[in-house]
Amino acid sequence: MATLHSLKQNYLEMCKDVTQLPNPYIVHVLQEVYQQPVENHSDGIMLKLAGNNHLTPVQKITDDDVMVLAKILYNNTFVTGLDLRYNSLTDTGAEHIGILLRETPSLRHLNLMCNDIATKGAEFLTKALLDNETLKQLRINGNKIGNKGGMHFASMLQINATLEELDLGDTDLGTQSLIALATVLTHNSTIKSINLSRPLLYDLQEETTVHMTKMLKVNPSLKELHLGKHEMTDFGVERLCETLLVNSSLRYLDLQCNKITRDGAKHLAELLKKNTAIEILDLASNRIEDDGAVYLSEAIALHNNRLKGLAVVSNNIGAKGLVALAEAMKTNTTLSYIYIWGNKLTDAPCKAFADLLASGRLEENHTDVRPYVVDDHFYVAELFHGLRRNYYWTPSFGKDGDFICNSSLAVMGTS
Repeated sequence: MATLHSLKQNYLEMCKDVTQLPNPYIVHVLQEVYQQPVENHSDGIMLKLAGNNHLTPVQKITDDDVMVLAKILYNNTFVTGLDLRYNSLTDTGAEHIGILLRETPSLRHLNLMCNDIATKGAEFLTKALLDNETLKQLRINGNKIGNKGGMHFASMLQINATLEELDLGDTDLGTQSLIALATVLTHNSTIKSINLSRPLLYDLQEETTVHMTKMLKVNPSLKELHLGKHEMTDFGVERLCETLLVNSSLRYLDLQCNKITRDGAKHLAELLKKNTAIEILDLASNRIEDDGAVYLSEAIALHNNRLKGLAVVSNNIGAKGLVALAEAMKTNTTLSYIYIWGNKLTDAPCKAFADLLASGRLEENHTDVRPYVVDDHFYVAELFHGLRRNYYWTPSFGKDGDFICNSSLAVMGTS
């Protein structure tokens, strides 16, 4: 069995045994891990082998590299996280990772985001997870596993009782797999967070939304749900709100990049008035406009004391709606995070948010704008402090190089 002291040497020897050139990036990472202070390893080791997020180019991890890693990590007890996002892994690499999941008793976090894994790779991974009792977080978003791959994950979740966070966003899921996942989640009480954003849907009747609402009515454990890019309309939002009136677990609802208008925002405002469990609401890239923002601001100002974060980025909101939201924050002391970039940021809303920041009511790292003044007129510049859970252009697992999942639930202190 490999030890921390021997990990790098074992890797070099294994490469020699299989007549494969060592990947210098892997050698560098293993050397860095060995040189870290002992206290850094108290919670296990995170092998950070992401193929991007570097000032200098690195040699991306291939299927052959993963094969060697799987061999040297066999039965280890100290590597708890593996970050392989943005590399060149295919179904063959996924097969090697599946073997690793079966043979490694300590792996809890696995990030395979944005590789080239397809349906067969999804099958390898899910078969391994049928018996796995350690993995808590799996991110496979950006891999085109397709509808069949989604069905493999749905089947796996009928048996696996360990996985808590699953990211299947942008994986080309279809109607069939979304319905299957929703059905499985009516019985699975382990999953706390799931990302199902950007499926390939051809049915305009919002059938998948209806199944999600049925699931939320009975699921007692799901805290975070991402339904971005689902072609959801006000009809779907109304169905969701009806269900969330009786749901006491969901904290984070992501509805970004849908077709929600002021009517959908009105339904959400009525939901917020009931002080349900929702603490984070992401409506970025919809079209709620001024009226929708006013509906939300009235609910926030007068009725709601649970909402902590709100994103209304790029919703065609003008001065009236943005000022109303700023005014609502003066009376509501719970809402602490608000994101408004991409709307009609004229002088009045810029000044309103400048006043919130100047007074200390809103902290700079809790919004995505920074005000400045030119010739006595207020303007704002964009800051990149948005809800980062599903934003591909920022490190998805915390600061660059960190691996522990840094969802907005954690960022905002949501239980």
